[in-house]
Amino acid sequence: MTTAPIPSFYLYGEPQRSVAEGFVHVESLDDRSRPSEWTIRPHVHRDLNHIILIGEGGGAMQAEAAQVRFDAPCLLLIPAGIVHGFTWHSESGGHVTTIADAYLRHLVTRDADLAPLFTHPHAVPLPVGDGSVAQDIIMRMAQELGWSGPGQRAAVESALLSLMVFALRHATLAQAARPGTARQAALVARLRERIEQRFRRREPVADHAKALGASLTALRQACAQVAGSGPAQMLDDRALLEARRLLLYSQLSVAEIAYAIGFEDPAYFSRFFTRHIGQPPRAYRAARTG
Repeated sequence: MTTAPIPSFYLYGEPQRSVAEGFVHVESLDDRSRPSEWTIRPHVHRDLNHIILIGEGGGAMQAEAAQVRFDAPCLLLIPAGIVHGFTWHSESGGHVTTIADAYLRHLVTRDADLAPLFTHPHAVPLPVGDGSVAQDIIMRMAQELGWSGPGQRAAVESALLSLMVFALRHATLAQAARPGTARQAALVARLRERIEQRFRRREPVADHAKALGASLTALRQACAQVAGSGPAQMLDDRALLEARRLLLYSQLSVAEIAYAIGFEDPAYFSRFFTRHIGQPPRAYRAARTG
């Protein structure tokens, strides 16, 4: 018995395609949820992150193996590459802000304080009344996205950063009663940053733990708690993401891709890719590029 693959979309219901580096998008929660009878089936966006404002109603978010229940007002933060779906209470209201992963990484590089926002999918509760503050920021961003006046890109980025800082500060308040979780989130954020910089070196997890000043056990516990995955899997996932990108968007041979992401043996890379993705690299490329 075969299992149907998890759908991978650009925006929900739209065919997968490449994402512009500075892509930001805002739409009403109603736009896709009402036609789907208030149920968004599990799916994944490989290169897109979400900040979802729930201004009215509530529901449940399925994020990988976890289920998160939420009520308005709150923000939902979903990193790229996370399988997620929703069941909304009927007539829930809010807005979905979508950010290209490359653009998000650029913003985080400029201010590392923002990194914990997207270490894992989570809900950030908001005090009554603060939902309208987030709503005002999002509507300002949507207005700027809807025209092409001078300074539009700067205005969109200004609103996006305001929304991210708003989310960060409320998430920090929510975590204040759970200092252990906050420390773990910070550790995982530092690990993600280090993986992004060094994944091509294929270093052992123990080397990452030592460089981060954490024990191997503490790092594994933090990753399990915050990311729902082990550090070794996070390393493999980043290598696989790069491999898929090179297979789809470059003319490099499979052997050249293996060397480019740190594998010394192309045959071992092919076995690694097949084990995780379910088909060999050449077959993966052929099936998606014709």
